[in-house]
Amino acid sequence: MINKIIECAKHYDADVVGFAPRDRFAADDPIFKIFPDTKTVIGLGFRVLRGIYRGVEEGTTYYQYTTMGVENLEETVMPLTLINVCNLIEEEGYEAIPQRRNQLIMSEENSTNPEVDYTDIYRGITAENQIDFLNCAVQCGLGERSMINTLLNKDYGPFIRYCFILTDAELEATPLVTEKLCDGCKECIKACPGRAIKEDGEVDNWRCAVYYNGANGTKNPFMPPEAFDEFENKMDIINGIAEFDSEEAKEILNNIYFYPPAKHFYRTSICGRACDRACYIHLEEKGVLGKGFVRKFREKEDWKLDTKQFETGEHEKSWIFKEKEEGEN
Repeated sequence: MINKIIECAKHYDADVVGFAPRDRFAADDPIFKIFPDTKTVIGLGFRVLRGIYRGVEEGTTYYQYTTMGVENLEETVMPLTLINVCNLIEEEGYEAIPQRRNQLIMSEENSTNPEVDYTDIYRGITAENQIDFLNCAVQCGLGERSMINTLLNKDYGPFIRYCFILTDAELEATPLVTEKLCDGCKECIKACPGRAIKEDGEVDNWRCAVYYNGANGTKNPFMPPEAFDEFENKMDIINGIAEFDSEEAKEILNNIYFYPPAKHFYRTSICGRACDRACYIHLEEKGVLGKGFVRKFREKEDWKLDTKQFETGEHEKSWIFKEKEEGEN
């Protein structure tokens, strides 16, 4: 049956398929609370096309990453693959429980997901409500855990998303990844436009959300000169060095209207996952990725915008701010 599963998954656009036996997980792992009879966890990995990042890399179009690399994969491609592989397994007489990430669930009380609006997030939900996706990916042999807790795949580096199936079918295990792609270079830390990643790799999710959404004026070509005029630390925000807590982060997020969001609840990423792109560029330069391209992903110096236009305070409000104020009156 394992060959049928792999063939079916790849037919429906999965790029990587892996299998983890139950003994790779602790007895109190959430997978056993969801389905106590789990014998195998099946991992399905989907590449995020390199070309989807091109608009952000060049500073031209930004919605392609969010609409195609996040929303389309998470809401269309991955569920279709899950349901078809689950159908196959249940035709063989075994149960199959699809597991896709709920982007609105954060187990930590004071945390957020930069990909969605913080006002929609349910915080403090217990671990039983959702599996540990990154741990499952590692245990299924889809890749390794990086220093900033992202998944690195041998072919696609950090350009990958994933989902899972819990089943009572016993299937041959995929070997764990032992070779190391992450060498601790910290290019991901240097690339973050909001200093959201600490030296030890810990990510401040609120800082990440603020700068994922485009608060850094040096990397946001859509930011008008009057952006953040009401903030005393305006230039610190725009230069990515402001200090703020979660409540202040919400105020900053409430004042980012520079680029349209995706059609549903996903926020357009203006940083374009700068950390992932920097990681990918480093791995490509080292020549360790299995999937090669004719051209390098980055062939010139990374661009940065001047922030002088934000300093003068002498400007006429742009149409988008005028429209918002008129709509409030």
